[in-house]
Amino acid sequence: MSTYLGMPTAPPGVGHLRGTQPFDIAARRALGNSQLRRNLANATSTIRARRAAVVGELPDWEALREAGRAIKAETMAHLDRYLEQLEEQVTARGGTVHWARDAIEANRLVTGLVTDAGAREVVKSKSITTDEIGLNEALAAAGITAHETDLAELIVQLGHDRPSHILVPAIHRNRAEIRDIFLREMPGADPGLTDAPADLTAAARTHLRQRFLAARVGISGANFAVAETGTLGVVESEGNGRMCLTLPETLITVMGIEKVIPRWQDLEVFLQLLPRSSTGERMNPYTTLWTGVTPGDGPQRFHLVLLDNGRTAALADQVGRQALHCIRCSACLNVCPVYERTGGHAYGSVYPGPIGAVLSPQLTGVEENASLPYASSLCGACYQACPVKIDIPSLLVHLRARHVEERRQRRVPSPESVTMAAAAWVMASPGRYAAAQRAGQAGRVLGRDGRIRRLPPPLSAWTSARDAPVPPPETFRDWWRRERGTAQ
Repeated sequence: MSTYLGMPTAPPGVGHLRGTQPFDIAARRALGNSQLRRNLANATSTIRARRAAVVGELPDWEALREAGRAIKAETMAHLDRYLEQLEEQVTARGGTVHWARDAIEANRLVTGLVTDAGAREVVKSKSITTDEIGLNEALAAAGITAHETDLAELIVQLGHDRPSHILVPAIHRNRAEIRDIFLREMPGADPGLTDAPADLTAAARTHLRQRFLAARVGISGANFAVAETGTLGVVESEGNGRMCLTLPETLITVMGIEKVIPRWQDLEVFLQLLPRSSTGERMNPYTTLWTGVTPGDGPQRFHLVLLDNGRTAALADQVGRQALHCIRCSACLNVCPVYERTGGHAYGSVYPGPIGAVLSPQLTGVEENASLPYASSLCGACYQACPVKIDIPSLLVHLRARHVEERRQRRVPSPESVTMAAAAWVMASPGRYAAAQRAGQAGRVLGRDGRIRRLPPPLSAWTSARDAPVPPPETFRDWWRRERGTAQ
């Protein structure tokens, strides 16, 4: 789909969707942090076990997954129609809908709405979409302070850090590190604060209570938006989100356009899939649904900002659009052997792990995040865990192919294409191939303990990320001649 509602396809996304280094370089640094690896292994193994237990209780789990996949596929096929219906219903119920082509436009809209409300401070519920566009930084540039209220997001904010996980942004921190952050950065923190979870939670509650009561503007994301009724929904575990959604006079919700679902009844499917796949719970402790504005109850001004930021470009790819089915449960992160060892920061984007490896390149343009589709062993665990059956391994291969094709269009051939062309020339001739095999035997002098750990350029690009096996003592042709007496 190249347009929706008469708008041109969005330009490549901007915001926190790309890092300053390719994944392989950033990952190498993360692998050297043993404390990070321990924190990640402990957290992901715990979440995996909880998820497996509650998923195993449902005899129709696979049918639910298929239902979720079908709903998302139908929504993407008719996204323009459902977005128009959503706008109509939200407007009819007293809300105001704004359309943002990219992060810059979304930040400008939200900053203007906060300023119009006369506020210099806002409270925010957890929202990965506002992290995507860099909203906190945009608000700060306008002299507006954003207070994160989700406990993990608060830890990240006070620690001057970046989220490392979709569901648990501070998964890379342990309790002792969190206590140190609170003591260092939280005004009025008790010097005798311990790292017991109850004590850390109580400190955060005290810190946030006055901000909740004083805030005039709340900012949220949305897990779902029902086109049929104009209803928005947020699911959470702490209750801080509900405070943001109900106490302020003005509520601003920033939502990616792919979060819309067609019918109220569709919530029946997703409210079973999401909590089991994300937190390993049968249902979320807090499920907040609101429709427009209700006089005398809750915020009296409601603004919905619908964000593109590269999503229509992803939608135009008949294969790649599967990534837009994601319901942000993070199940794929918790089973991924790559993510478990590197953490989320190595991906550079606010969307880490397997889903980030296929979503971020499509939002920014593949060449802007060309290393991410290679951040996988293609083991397939992510597909088995995904509650809406996104075939992430196939998407990774698809995006790798797109990267190769886009590089092929360049006038100056890449080292990879030159290497592949040379390999094709060598393998096209039995004589040249036999000569190359004999030349490869020289590599034995570079090996140690059966591995070659360092090769000169340009082959150093391989050994910088992985070892190469030492060539065998003889080639297959030589072995065949010795064993069978004839060369083949």
